[in-house]
Amino acid sequence: MKPEMLDKIKGAISSAVKGEFYKQRFSEIDINSINSQEDFEKLPFTDKNDLRDAYPLGLQAVSDEQIVRIHSSSGTTGTPVIIPYTKKDVEDWAIMFKRCYETAGITNLDRIHITPGYGLWTAGIGFQAGAELLGAMTIPMGPGNTDKQIKMMIDMKSTVLCATSSYALLLAEEIAKRGCGDQIHLKKGVIGSERWGEKMRKRIAAELGVELFDIYGLTEIYGPGIGMSCKYECGIHMWTDYIYFEIIDPKTGELVPEGEIGELVITTLCKEGAPLIRYRTHDLTRLMPGKCECGLDYPRIDTILGRSDDMVKVKGTIIYPSRVDSLLSSIDGV
Repeated sequence: MKPEMLDKIKGAISSAVKGEFYKQRFSEIDINSINSQEDFEKLPFTDKNDLRDAYPLGLQAVSDEQIVRIHSSSGTTGTPVIIPYTKKDVEDWAIMFKRCYETAGITNLDRIHITPGYGLWTAGIGFQAGAELLGAMTIPMGPGNTDKQIKMMIDMKSTVLCATSSYALLLAEEIAKRGCGDQIHLKKGVIGSERWGEKMRKRIAAELGVELFDIYGLTEIYGPGIGMSCKYECGIHMWTDYIYFEIIDPKTGELVPEGEIGELVITTLCKEGAPLIRYRTHDLTRLMPGKCECGLDYPRIDTILGRSDDMVKVKGTIIYPSRVDSLLSSIDGV
């Protein structure tokens, strides 16, 4: 860990303990004694259940006057997680999202068709804020109403599609079914939220005639936009001026060697409303070695391979459902 990163992390911890959540969690820890990576790695992890226990606003680390917005997880598997945002949090998120678009070669001359949901969910509004900061025209559709989606896509001559992989595939199938592919002007697709295999990727790219990019994020850490793949398709560049990440063994909590699959753990460096320290995402990935040909000086992780809470051990061998899915999808007729 470089000294400047350690300084950022110490600053993030100092900000976090101003809120009741980390004030309690770190009550027996002398945060002033954190002077190395080893010291930092002794801090306890934060998990989603901890955030649920803080419902509704226990994660808030600043005064009410500084909070301008909240977002929430779906709550489909339990109590929802409420994440408060300050004005600076919103601005930082838009800056990261703009960088995502730029990494994909998207410019202010593009017309960005946004299909993820708005409202409490972080997706739609993040895609829009980044596009507006970029200076591009947005078509803020939100989810559903496929007839309207395709009509607007044609009439507005959308050049960029922002969607989940499943909805991008549905749109591709509907466009093919209607025989209106020659009226579609899409050039690029920014896809996130769901794990998707190579077979689905190739199908979407072929049927829509687009270049596809993976965007990464999660509600607890701003939302989508904290990482983005580039045209070289060799992993997702993570914006480490805003976040610090570790990849750990899900069982032991120890760091894994570069290139080994492990669980992604994130610490926010600039978040004010709800900073998180060593947050376990349960997303499985690996640190990609070497530098990317695109020239971006940000480390890369592999596309998300699955969830640590989904993996199973069979006769001493760890099996990831995503790998089974990938194997099956490579078989013709499956």
